[in-house]
Amino acid sequence: MIALTLAQIAHAVGGVLHPAPGESAETVVSGAVDTDSREIEPGDVFVAKRGEATDGHLYVDAAVASGAVLAIVEHPVAASVSQIVVRDAVEALSDLARHVVGTVRAAGSLRIVGITGSNGKTTTKNMLARILRDEGETVAPKASFNNEVGAPLTMLRVTATTRFLVSEFGASAPGAIARLAGLVEPDVGVVLMVGMAHAGGFGGIEETQRAKSELVQAVRPGGLAVLNADDARVAAMASIARERGVSVRWFGTGPDAEVRATDVDVDASGTRCTVVVDGSRLPLRLKVLGAHHVMNALAAIAAATALGVAPQDCIDRLETVELAERWRMQPLGSERVRIINDAYNASPDSMAAALRTLAQITRPDQRMVAVLGAMSELGEYAGEEHDRIGELAVRLRIPRIVIVGPEARRMFLAAVGEGSWDDEAVFFATADDAFEYLLTELRDGDRVLVKSSNSAGLRFLGDRLGESFS
Repeated sequence: MIALTLAQIAHAVGGVLHPAPGESAETVVSGAVDTDSREIEPGDVFVAKRGEATDGHLYVDAAVASGAVLAIVEHPVAASVSQIVVRDAVEALSDLARHVVGTVRAAGSLRIVGITGSNGKTTTKNMLARILRDEGETVAPKASFNNEVGAPLTMLRVTATTRFLVSEFGASAPGAIARLAGLVEPDVGVVLMVGMAHAGGFGGIEETQRAKSELVQAVRPGGLAVLNADDARVAAMASIARERGVSVRWFGTGPDAEVRATDVDVDASGTRCTVVVDGSRLPLRLKVLGAHHVMNALAAIAAATALGVAPQDCIDRLETVELAERWRMQPLGSERVRIINDAYNASPDSMAAALRTLAQITRPDQRMVAVLGAMSELGEYAGEEHDRIGELAVRLRIPRIVIVGPEARRMFLAAVGEGSWDDEAVFFATADDAFEYLLTELRDGDRVLVKSSNSAGLRFLGDRLGESFS
């Protein structure tokens, strides 16, 4: 965080300052800000937020023991540290982020990119951050820090010398992206796709579209919207952009996209394509598995070139990216038995893309194995979407389909109903049961996809399989 006095922080968050003995309103704080006492280091600020399972106020002493010099709290606590008392700690976190980013932007050359979409946010964020960091100091989220806590925490890592802030905006309900993006008013807003992820929380695909369009509405006038020309619901957001004086830059596979891909080819070592950037044709060799990651790369290139990065520099830097993120199409195991652990998150679109990637990277002399768990946050659409994935797995001729967890049972039944008769599809209630089965079932030449939403916990099953067959 930038250096601020206790008085400045209290004013920014609308709180009441209680300085510790020996300190005053003019005491300067410049450490990191966090809501996790385990991450606190000397000089940091601890925000005591209330959670569903616990209350951050119980950990103020632990934060102080680790070196916190300020606690933002909702009521005074008996701890020997300066405290700012606020009405709502999470709102205070957002207020402080808005103040810090606004101060840096007003004083220098900070450019801000916001990214949203039903799938691909984290991968695109990582790709864009990799491109930009060679241009100047770049701040981007750790893992998937994209909610009402994670996004402001990322923003608060901005310093006086930061040149680029890449923010990832997720949402589980309408209005969330508007609030988060409204904290910083991005110069560039990237919308990747509108799919069924979180459809249960939004109430359907049309509401999801409206929610994702909140990012375009938050881009500052004179800024840029980077939109997916291949997705009709995203493309429709161009009218919102133009009404607000925001330019549009298209990415996709069609001829009208300023940044587009042709000749896409996927194998077990990565993904190849030709990228056309404003008329120039450049070969790209991604080490990241999956044709769907080409669209993420195009979005990153479209945003980066708009910020002044040369197209060839974008290509060169993307080719150094080894992994989208842990548990996202992560190769594990060995050439003998290759495990693809993609179980950090799942939606109907990403599940289908991962299954198609499995089919693309498996040679005729090898066997496909799909280990699948539940997709969360689909609400009333959960049943039909799980059915659709079970049917797709059979249609892709995957000879061994392993369904794990009661919430995913409909996927198993759909696979059987689609024609998976001779034990091609099997069901296990727990990941431990599936692990024991797979230890004896997997054989040389198998290519194994492990895919589910985070809540299903199959990412840990993927890790165990990777260790067992390494």
